[in-house]
Amino acid sequence: MLTNVAVVVDEGVAPFELGLLCEAFGVDRSDDGVPLLDFAVCGPGRATVRTSGGFTVTPDHDLARLAEADLVGVPAFDGHLRASPPVVEALRAAHDRGAQLLSVCSGAFVLGDAGLLDGRRCTTHWRHTQELAERFPLAVVVPEVLYVDDDRVVTSAGTAAGLDASLHVWRQEHGSAVASAVARRMVVPPQREGGQAQFVARPVVDCDAETLAPLLTWALGHLEEDLGVEALSRQALLSPRTFARRFREETGTTPHAWVTAQRLAEAERLLETSDLSVEQVAQRVGMNGAATLRHQFQRARGISPQTYRRAFRRRDDEAAAS
Repeated sequence: MLTNVAVVVDEGVAPFELGLLCEAFGVDRSDDGVPLLDFAVCGPGRATVRTSGGFTVTPDHDLARLAEADLVGVPAFDGHLRASPPVVEALRAAHDRGAQLLSVCSGAFVLGDAGLLDGRRCTTHWRHTQELAERFPLAVVVPEVLYVDDDRVVTSAGTAAGLDASLHVWRQEHGSAVASAVARRMVVPPQREGGQAQFVARPVVDCDAETLAPLLTWALGHLEEDLGVEALSRQALLSPRTFARRFREETGTTPHAWVTAQRLAEAERLLETSDLSVEQVAQRVGMNGAATLRHQFQRARGISPQTYRRAFRRRDDEAAAS
């Protein structure tokens, strides 16, 4: 269970990616039902370090703080600087004792310096994936994904993908409801599509489309009904052709893709929080039977609904019992 997070800073740390990790894990959102984490920023000897932005940061903790952390965050560093020996040693020790590590963007190079990418699938910003593969030939670099989680080492692509990876960790440790609450507070869009099935909660759509927001809100409450283009366009009082064009303009996707994503998100929630059968879940979310839900779930998530339930219902049940 994730309760304690430490983020490492060193010379050349990127302030934006450092701030991302602080925002994702260091903000008190307990009023939204999000567990309050014991959060700390730490560095070698608590020494002041200069960021890539030209100003300095002084951590409140030294690297000994990593010995308490369930999760260690590694932000990007300017020019993919070689990690200092104390940081390398502390990261290795944290992982050896069972901590999870999360890098943002070029922070993957720091994990590589610590030998933590050897034999593991990993990623970084698309501009640097070739360099990562050349510098760490034992790593299995996957360039086309937003993030990779391999044996307690989570590596993410660019800055925005760091949010995707952070939500993945929240989702993995505390369930979809908590991850969605974090996402809403950060005002981030639903999980973006990637080349790899992602185990991250898809937050409830913000419904901030310029003219279609009322329709999207209505559709979320009627997922079990016919939500084809004809039905939605009638609800919006538009011709199907005009509706389809405006929908893409305002949401960036098609009505079918949007509805499918919302149905899958609701199916996830029901699989985690109810004892409904897969067939019953399929009916509740408007899919034509368990076979359709299995097909859509496998295509979008890479696993079956039952496998998903076993993986995430168990975590939520354990959390409730603790």
